[in-house]
Amino acid sequence: MFHARRALRTLLIPLFAGLALTTLPAGPAHAAATLTNGGFESDGTGTATPTGWSTYSAAGHDAASFTESGGHSGGHRLTHWSSAAYKVETYQYLSGLTNGTYTLTAWVRSGGGQNAARLALKNCGGAEQRTDLPVSTSGWIRIVTSVAVTNNQCTISVYSDADAGNWINVDDLAFTRGSTGVPVKGADISSLAKSEAYGGVYRTASGTKSDALAVLRSGGMNYARLKVWVNPADGYNDKAHVLATAKRVKAQGMKLLVDFHYSDTWADPGAQTKPAAWSGHSYSRLKTDVYQHTYDVLNSLKAQGTTADMVQIGNEINGGMLWAEGSTDNWTQLAGLLDSGYSAAKAVSSSTVVALHLAKGGDLAGTRWWFDNAVANGVRFDAIGLSYYGYWHGSFADFQTTLDDAAARYAKPVFVAETAYPFRLGSEDSLTDIIDTTGELVPGYPATPAGQSAWMRDVTSIVEAVPNGRGLGVFYWEATWTAVAGNGWDPADPASGNGWENQALFGYDDRALPAIAWFGHR
Repeated sequence: MFHARRALRTLLIPLFAGLALTTLPAGPAHAAATLTNGGFESDGTGTATPTGWSTYSAAGHDAASFTESGGHSGGHRLTHWSSAAYKVETYQYLSGLTNGTYTLTAWVRSGGGQNAARLALKNCGGAEQRTDLPVSTSGWIRIVTSVAVTNNQCTISVYSDADAGNWINVDDLAFTRGSTGVPVKGADISSLAKSEAYGGVYRTASGTKSDALAVLRSGGMNYARLKVWVNPADGYNDKAHVLATAKRVKAQGMKLLVDFHYSDTWADPGAQTKPAAWSGHSYSRLKTDVYQHTYDVLNSLKAQGTTADMVQIGNEINGGMLWAEGSTDNWTQLAGLLDSGYSAAKAVSSSTVVALHLAKGGDLAGTRWWFDNAVANGVRFDAIGLSYYGYWHGSFADFQTTLDDAAARYAKPVFVAETAYPFRLGSEDSLTDIIDTTGELVPGYPATPAGQSAWMRDVTSIVEAVPNGRGLGVFYWEATWTAVAGNGWDPADPASGNGWENQALFGYDDRALPAIAWFGHR
């Protein structure tokens, strides 16, 4: 927890009030080809300008930047805080660099509320690269920023534009060769076909009626996720509808993830109900059912020129799938079912990535237990997908720990298979939304368009920071599930209502929300 130092500090670089911190002064005092004092251990507590660093502020706010005890790995950290509103930048200028790509890594905490709180790499010869600090008041979060240096120099910047009492902690910065990024920036759009059939309308941010996929693609979305049910009551999310929507996805130049539920309805941690047509089948027959259904859907996609780029064998299978035969109470049988799905997917296309998906984004012990058992039972998989909803699945620190551990422990790429966040509270239809009160929100992330945008930005930044380039990406869950009469949550009940419309990426006026900008993450 942050403890503010309120002692007055000497102002080192007085500047005119209101000066914007966009251009650093020429000829900085410290210039070297390597980062100096990235752990802020050289000077002890209470140093306004740490060794190797410079401070730049508006209206004499230098005192808002200082070192204090309580580092991430060592004894000290850099803190930005003031009892009055402030703008301050702590920076280090590097020169004599070999041109190429570099990554800045830092451990950070933030109480939130700032107008801006970020790390940046600037004056490197190209566009400035930034990563905003996620809100995390206790656990340290590792974030990264990557840049191409083309002029043999670069400035490392820690910047705050904050109100009185806002704070950040930064520690253990490293500047190394290499680049980062997030290859997959996707969304689940399974609701789209039914929404459109029942009169759903989608608009650009300016209000022009448009194809929802085109709007999302224009924001940078490059992957679509489609669930497939075996024989759903309403006929949607079946093989035929998946095939039709897949054509639209590929026509937009996007890749395709097919999410097999192996059910006629929702499969999740609380329900893994066998399709009615498979009811009463023996375990041996269920393995054949899984193979044939998986092969049929994927081969049909391939035949029409829309081969799946990734598949999930099961959806949020914390307790297994096809209960009771495929429960985690019987790992031998669950492994056999999962292997049938894997074999079918690879038989259609050896290049299709096969993922296993749990709803355990912040559960380190649970994720380890599940995948340790999977590995011990010979289950084959190419990637690990985790659902991470911050209002259910723990803190950012828990999320990062779980994600990093899964990537390292199983040597597989990891991705967020599902996440979302409200842009407002209050339902558009008669069904109370799943997240509908301020007490359910993640601290520091209001239910506003800006809060939704910040949530997606920060979740993606944590995935980007997974070591060794194993952070594959993020899928936003049900971006197009707006409130449309007839398109409720229950496929057997047209009047069931939608409890998710306040977490779509289109507002109650059908316009695209600012959060679609997260698809443009590097």
